Order: sequence, then C-alpha cells, then structure tokens
Amino acid sequence: MESVALLIVLVILIMLGAPVGFTMILIPVVYILITDAAPMILIPSQMFSAIDSVPLTAIPFFMLTGELMTSATITDRLVDLSQRIIGRMRGSMAQANVLVSMFFAGMNGSVVADTATVGSLLVPGMKKAGYPPEFAAAITAVSSTIGGIIPPSIMMIVLANAGGISVGALFAGGIIPGMMIGGLLMVINYIIARRNNFERSDEPFSLKGIAVAGYKSSFALLIPAVLVGSVVFGIAGVVEAGALTATIALFVGLFVYRTITWDNCQSAFVRAFRNSAMVFIIIAASGPFSWLLTSLGAIGQLEEWLLSYTYNPLVFALVLVLFICLLGMVMDSAANIIVVGPVLVDVMVKAGYTDVQAALVVVVGFLIGSVTPPVGVAFFTAGAIAEVRLEKVAIAMLPYLAALFVLLFVLIVVPEFTMFLPRALGFAS
Repeated sequence: MESVALLIVLVILIMLGAPVGFTMILIPVVYILITDAAPMILIPSQMFSAIDSVPLTAIPFFMLTGELMTSATITDRLVDLSQRIIGRMRGSMAQANVLVSMFFAGMNGSVVADTATVGSLLVPGMKKAGYPPEFAAAITAVSSTIGGIIPPSIMMIVLANAGGISVGALFAGGIIPGMMIGGLLMVINYIIARRNNFERSDEPFSLKGIAVAGYKSSFALLIPAVLVGSVVFGIAGVVEAGALTATIALFVGLFVYRTITWDNCQSAFVRAFRNSAMVFIIIAASGPFSWLLTSLGAIGQLEEWLLSYTYNPLVFALVLVLFICLLGMVMDSAANIIVVGPVLVDVMVKAGYTDVQAALVVVVGFLIGSVTPPVGVAFFTAGAIAEVRLEKVAIAMLPYLAALFVLLFVLIVVPEFTMFLPRALGFAS
C-alpha cells in the first residue's frame, strides 16, 4: 500500500509540473526522514551508483552531435534530400517530416531533439502550405519517436547499462522496428492526406535532383554510417563512436560546409551539456527511488502480477502493451525506462523472451509514451512549436498512437522483427 501511495504522489507531482529528477529524489528523502528506514547517506550513495558507468558517457557526445548538426545547417540539407525523395506525393511535406526524422534519428538519439529540430524547420512551412497546425504538430511529435529507436538511442544505452545488455545488439535490433514505424506513419499520412486533399510538392520526383541533394548531404550521411557501423560491427565502443561522430560533425561544420562560427560552436556545447545534465539527473535520481520501490516490495509485486499472465503469450503481450501505454500516459518516458524498464525486461526474460527483444520492446513502448498526453514531452514541444491547443494535437495524434501500439504488440509476438539483425550479426543465437 505504501508503494502505491508513493507512486500516486510521484505522478501527481510530475503532472503538476515538478521536475522529474527532483521529485524522484525528494520522495525517498522524505520517506527516510519520516520512517528512519535507512541512513541518509544512502541517498547520495545510490545516486552515484546509478551513474557510475562508462557507457553513459556516450550520452553527451550524441547530444553534442545533434547540436552541431543543427548549427552547421546539416539538418537543412537532410530536409532538402527528404523532400526530393518524396517528390509530388500527396501530403509531401508530412511525408518528408517522417523521412527527415529517420535520417536525423541516425545521428542524435533523442526524441526531444528530433521534435525541436525537425519541428522548427518543417512545421512553419506545413502551416503555410495549408496543413492544420494540430496535424503538423501531431506528425512531428509522433515521428520523433523514431529518434530514440533507430540507433544511436540514448534510452537504449541507459537500459543496456542497467540490464547488462549489449549496446551493439540493441542498436542492431532497433533498425528494423524504427524503419517499420517510419513506414507505418507514412502510410497513415497518405491516407489522411488523400482524405483531406493536402498539398503536393511543386518539385516532381527526379533521380537527378535526389543525386544532387544526396551529394550535398553526403558528409551528413557519413555520421550515422560511422556511428552505427562502428558499434554494430564491433569496431569501436559506444563512447568512442559517439566521440568520433561529434568530431566529424564539428569538422564538417567548420571546414566542409563552413557554416559554424565560434559563437555557434560555443552555444552548441552549452546546449548539449545542459541537456545531458538533465538526463544524468534523472538517471542519478532513479537510484534512491528504485531502492525505495524495491525495499517496499513494489518491484516484486509488479513482477508477480505480470508473470501471472504468462499462461497465454497473447494475453501477456496485451497486458504488457496496456501497462506500458497507461504508464507512458502519466510518467515521463525517461523515468519509465530507467526505473520500470529493467523490471519489465526481467519479467519478459522469465517469460521466455530474449533480453534483447525484451529491452527493445520496452524502449519502443516507453518512447511512444513520450508523445502520449498528458505528460509526453514531445507532445508539449510540438504543440508549442505549432502554436496550437494541446487537446487538438491529442485528437490529431489518435490514429498514429493506435497504430503504434498495435505495432508494439506485433513486436512482442513476432520476435523476428527485433532479433533478425542481432542474430545475423552474431549478437544472439
């Protein structure tokens, strides 16, 4: 009963706007002060233990890569390439929104960065072209989930670190689900665009145009190739790969495109490490909060409850999807992955799934939660960029979210979608 009360307090405070990391630290501190259940030194000790991991140092490099890309106008080139590939398809700007998110996903690994960067570039143009602002915000937010699924993924690194899972295996396994989500969103876009008679691009499909745009973006496309290839094929660790791609992004901006100034560079470093600090605060806060949940028996009760449905794989998959959906609606996705993610992975492994498939299902599920109302951060960000009421964005997102949760169910019951590449590359048998 105590654990339920604490979770309710956490959800209420987060929904009222309290910082997630601060709230997750405050609750165990207050609990210890009231009950004297442990010495107070346990709080900083657990916080340090939660972030005492070398792989986590890759996170600032991924953040920096994304910021340098934006400063170097690399993202603008990717937008141009995406629009050339889409051509005159109905709803071409909405389709380009999804495609550029897929490109951007291979360089940054952050849902929020994807929403903010792609949204600021494409949403104003979509509104001018006649798209309803709520639709522009909805597709921008939903497509940003690809940014945390196609490698590199910050949340994959965090969960791999917590569960002792190979980062390379998760990176390899995330490629097909990420592409599936992108394709699914584009199909829904096309249906909605035809029904609402959305615009077509003025530029027809042209192989020459794609070749020219591809050449201009070639150095930008080198970043995901180096990053994913070096990790997946074991050439470099995730930290080394992150440092290498950040260096490439800086080199391209300074000496190839020559669009980064000293002020741009300084601002990019400040934003990257400020955003990284926010992630590390949540990771550190998860230490004492997870200890509290474990000591109260909440973790064991959750495992027991979920395992009670393993008598039928389809029922278990449905219960798991519904649980992830509900939790994603009321808690921050990063907190969910850090605190609840390892528990769900452990439950799925006990139910007969591989740890790689389990981790990928958890990451995909909670990243979808990052765009679900009322607390999805990408949901808020996209709505603010489009300058539209959030309830309208929520309604516009419904067909996308329904399709994504169906896809999550498919990822649970069809392991080949997540395990084909890890097995082909020797990460799993």
